[in-house]
Amino acid sequence: MDYFKDKLFELLNDADDMGISDIETNDRENKLIVSLENGMVVEIECRQINC
Repeated sequence: MDYFKDKLFELLNDADDMGISDIETNDRENKLIVSLENGMVVEIECRQINC
């Protein structure tokens, strides 16, 4: 899970065309909080599911 979250963070951090102004991580809850330049804040929760 940590590897996936790290890669997701890197992808978002390198995405210059998405208008991201800040990315906060909450490793305990497996969440990324992404702030956009237009003021919108998006929370991304990572969790593993068993199929």
